[in-house]
Amino acid sequence: MYNIKTLGALKASGYQPKSIKEEIRNNLIAALLNGAPTFAGIHGYEDTVIPQVERALLAGHHINLLGLRGQAKTRMARQMIALLDPFIPVVAGSEINDDPFQPLSSFAKSLIAELGDETPIEWLAREHRYFEKLATPDVTVADLIGDVDPIKAAQLQVPYSDERAIHFGMIPRANRCIFVINELPDLAARIQVALFNILEEGDIQIRGFQLRLPLDLQFVFTANPEDYTNRGSIVTPLKDRIGSQIVTHYPEEMATAMRISDQEAKLSKHQREHIQMPAPARLLVEQIGFEARDNDYVDAKSGVSARLSITALENLYATAERRLLVGGLSSTAIRLSDLLGVIPAITGKVELVYEGEQEGAVLVAENLIDEAIKTVFEKYFQPIKKLKRADENNPYNGILNWFGEGNRLDLSESENDEAFHKKLTSIRPLVDFIKNNYGDASQLDQYFLMELVLWGLAAHNKLSRNQLRETTSFADVISGLF
Repeated sequence: MYNIKTLGALKASGYQPKSIKEEIRNNLIAALLNGAPTFAGIHGYEDTVIPQVERALLAGHHINLLGLRGQAKTRMARQMIALLDPFIPVVAGSEINDDPFQPLSSFAKSLIAELGDETPIEWLAREHRYFEKLATPDVTVADLIGDVDPIKAAQLQVPYSDERAIHFGMIPRANRCIFVINELPDLAARIQVALFNILEEGDIQIRGFQLRLPLDLQFVFTANPEDYTNRGSIVTPLKDRIGSQIVTHYPEEMATAMRISDQEAKLSKHQREHIQMPAPARLLVEQIGFEARDNDYVDAKSGVSARLSITALENLYATAERRLLVGGLSSTAIRLSDLLGVIPAITGKVELVYEGEQEGAVLVAENLIDEAIKTVFEKYFQPIKKLKRADENNPYNGILNWFGEGNRLDLSESENDEAFHKKLTSIRPLVDFIKNNYGDASQLDQYFLMELVLWGLAAHNKLSRNQLRETTSFADVISGLF
C-alpha cells in the first residue's frame, strides 16, 4: 500500500482514514491484547503512571504529565510515537500534512479540485510525526499558531484576510501528529489562551482573521508542580480542556532506582571491563539520591532528579578509572573513598533552601554522602545508635580499641588495590569482624565492607576521619583532635 502515489489508487486500495487518536487507541489496544510493553525502559511506573496514561489514551484525551524534574515525563511522551501507524498518506506538498480524504488547507483543496484522482500522495513516517516545544516566556502566538506573511500576500496578490497569506506556526504544521509542550506553566497566559480553540473548537485566530481549521492533534503537556507558584500557572480554562492530568513520581524502591541508573548511565567499555563494582558500593551511590530527597537542606518542592544518581554513578566509575590510568594499573575496584569524586555530580543537581545555601553546596553534598553511609551501614551491620551503655556488648569495641591504642590508618586514593587491601587487613579486629558477619561474601565485597565499617564509625563520631588531598586518615576520636 505504501507504494501508492495518487489519490485514485489510494481510494481503490480501500484505505480508511483515521484520526490520530483512533490510531493511538487501535494500536494501544493491539499492544495490550498481545501483552506487549507500551512504554519500554520506563521503570517504576508499571502499576501507577503507565496504566493512567493508557487509560487516557484509550479515552482519547489530551494529557498533562505533572511531576518534578527527572521523572521521565518527556521520555514517555516521545515513546507514544510507537503507538502511531508506520505511515500515513498526505497530500504531496502540503504544509499541514493534509489528509487526502479530508483536506484542510486551501492548497490541498484546490489541488484535489484541479487534479482529482491524479492528486499526488506522499507517505509520512511516524518518526516525523512528533513535535516538541519547550515553553519559554518569549514564545509568541506566531511561533505556535502562525501569522500573516506580507511577502506571501504580495507574491500571490491576495489580501491579508486570505488564508493563503498565512504562514503557519508549529501547531498547524504538526497536524495529524503528536505535539508536546514542555514546562507548560512557563508559557505566557495570553499564549495559553491562544490554545483554547485549538484544543476544543478546532479553529484558529491570527490577527483577527478567524480560520476554521479542525486540526487533528494529540497534545501532551508536561509541567512541574513548583511552577504553579514560582514562575507561572496553567490558566484554568486550558486545564479544563486537557482531558487527563497524571501525576508522576520518583522511584519508590531501591531496586527500581538502581535499574534506572544502570540503564541510563553512559559507561565506556573500558570502564565496564577494568573496574569492579562491589555490591555495597552500588547500593551506596544510589542511596545518595534517596537521602537528598529527604534532606532538610535540599528544597523538596524543586525535587531531586534521577539524573543525580545517574551522573553520580558515571563519576564514581570515572574516579576509579583515573586511578587506574594514572597508576598504570590493569584493573581496580571501586572504593568507598571514591565517593568523594561524585560530589560535583551532586552539587549541580540539588536546589538548596536558605540554610543549605549558608552551609554551602559542597558541605551539603558531603553531608548527603555521610547520611547515605549511615543508612547503608545499618543495612549490613548492627546500628551504632542503639549501643548506648558502656557495659553493653559492643561488636565494634575491638576495632575502636585498635585505634584507641594510638594506631592510625592512612588510605591513599592513588595506591594500587594490593597495597590498599594490605592496609585494611592490617587491622586484625576489622578482618575478624567482617569474617564473622560476612565470611561468605566475595573477597571484593569484604574489602569494601571493611571500608564501610570505618566510614560508618566515623559518620557516627566513633572515629575521626580527615581528608588531606588524596589521603583519607582514620584515627581515634581524641587523637584525631590533635
